[in-house]
Amino acid sequence: MSGTNYQSDTLNAFTPEPSETRRVVVLISGSGSNLQALIDAQSHDALGGEIVAVISNQPDAYGLKRAKDAGIDAVALPHREYDSRDAYDGALIKVIERHEPDLIVLAGFMRILTPRFVNRFLGRMLNIHPSLLPDYQGLHTHARALADGVDTHGCSVHFVTEELDGGPVALQAEVAVAEDDTEESLQAKVQAREHLIYPIAVRWFLEGRLQLKGDSATMDGVELPPTGMRLSHADAAEELDEDAEE
Repeated sequence: MSGTNYQSDTLNAFTPEPSETRRVVVLISGSGSNLQALIDAQSHDALGGEIVAVISNQPDAYGLKRAKDAGIDAVALPHREYDSRDAYDGALIKVIERHEPDLIVLAGFMRILTPRFVNRFLGRMLNIHPSLLPDYQGLHTHARALADGVDTHGCSVHFVTEELDGGPVALQAEVAVAEDDTEESLQAKVQAREHLIYPIAVRWFLEGRLQLKGDSATMDGVELPPTGMRLSHADAAEELDEDAEE
């Protein structure tokens, strides 16, 4: 990321101007609860940049209303109006690039992206997935976790690559699975953690701290483990003011 260069030894009293505001485009398909978490972080100057556009492949997505209410450019680009996945992704690329983003954030964007699209924005695209990757890639993660009887579940922020839900993980948050959890209750717990960690990961990227280097995610230049940084259930519960003993 670019910064402001100045001679600190000769201009000790000089305060550099803030660097150019980092620009974010968010892709959605549905209600946009993670989008709302990002909007809320931006409103508290905690995002590290500005959401300049929200784009949905579903024209009736509630997330578009969230964007409009926040004064953000809301764009409906229905995928059904295109003959192929490649044609749609080509149009989507053009719409995104008009907004000159530093980062593209997938927030419930329910489309499998073509290699053409991924490679155009490789290293500048984050997604959040409702499991502790690499466990439970794909859909129905909460039901699968419950069926397996796991005691720990969670969510992951990862860089987007051509492998579905397989890009390098940057940040995860755990949730303890209770004996009486249902798919719905577990989803609610995981979503609370999504809303906690996604704005953090976005801010780290926009500050230049979180980067994709080759096949790995790095934080402050240090290669992260395959599961990225992980927030424990207790730490996440404390941040969310939950009962950590649940």
